[in-house]
Amino acid sequence: MPASKWSTPEELAVDEAAFIKLMHCLAGVYFWEFLISLDFDWELITGKKKFQWPLIFYLLGRYCLFFALIGILIALDATTELNCQALYTFDQLAGDAAVGLASINLSIRTMAVWSQNRWIVIPLVLVILGHWSLILQGVLLTAEWIPGQGCAITKANNTTLAATFIYSMCFDALVMVLSVVKLWGRSQRSQLVSILFKDGLIYFLVALLANSIATAFMVLNLNAIMAIIFNVPAAIASTIVACRAVRRLSNFANNGPEIYTTSASHSGGVGFRSAAAQMTSNHGVTSRPAPRHTKDLSSGVHVQMQTFTIEEAPDNLRPKALDLESAGSETDVGSPVDDRDYKAEAL
Repeated sequence: MPASKWSTPEELAVDEAAFIKLMHCLAGVYFWEFLISLDFDWELITGKKKFQWPLIFYLLGRYCLFFALIGILIALDATTELNCQALYTFDQLAGDAAVGLASINLSIRTMAVWSQNRWIVIPLVLVILGHWSLILQGVLLTAEWIPGQGCAITKANNTTLAATFIYSMCFDALVMVLSVVKLWGRSQRSQLVSILFKDGLIYFLVALLANSIATAFMVLNLNAIMAIIFNVPAAIASTIVACRAVRRLSNFANNGPEIYTTSASHSGGVGFRSAAAQMTSNHGVTSRPAPRHTKDLSSGVHVQMQTFTIEEAPDNLRPKALDLESAGSETDVGSPVDDRDYKAEAL
């Protein structure tokens, strides 16, 4: 279709109808995702789950997109005249903020994987500030009320919008490369490292695909509607995968196996807190060795594990839960479990 035909009234009417249907469909997808994960938010509010400062960005991104979608639906379904420009300005800023916060969630994980190394943290913080300098550029959409049609987008600053999404893709690529450099070859040695690696890779691929499609249509600039039609899908895809990655990691920290330093006489073992541990003694640690189990791995290496039932231990010997906020404070999160004393503290 020649480029000029994209600006005809007939084509604009078709594109507007497609835009309205797509937004309602995507809003339904996100509202369902939001609803089925509300239990996580409730546990944070009631204190059942430990609140850590990185979760601030999780909550902000989640609710920014939620209210942005509500604003979009109001603009599309309004039957009485309203301030379309103010409404679409809010929707644009909240939606772009959700994309920026999704990238922050991934970068925080990478900072923790690198044990808060200043040579990693400082450059990432500068990149984040550059990202938000684009997000907060101002009004990039022009909308007005058209009698008989409602709110309509009449103009979009495609240059700045495209730059924002391209920056997001480069930012996510940088963060993913840093994670791969640190975790490559170790994903099979630890369940925690495997989660960090796989979730980060899934997020990057989904965000890259969604942002690439949105950027392509902005660069083509067929008309005001088609230029921004895939912005919302990109924001929703990035936010959903980022929030799921945060929840999975947080649930692993609260419910997963807990690793702690074993005694000197059993430095080759890895101690796990047993769910069936019985608290029957008030004096020290009582342990009963279980039969040794030998596992023959495909590589021909024989691994022996000694398990213990812990009845009660002093506070200084009890296993610590995985704390995802203090990664790297005592050990490298990517280090494999071997015959050294190991205390796992992760993101």
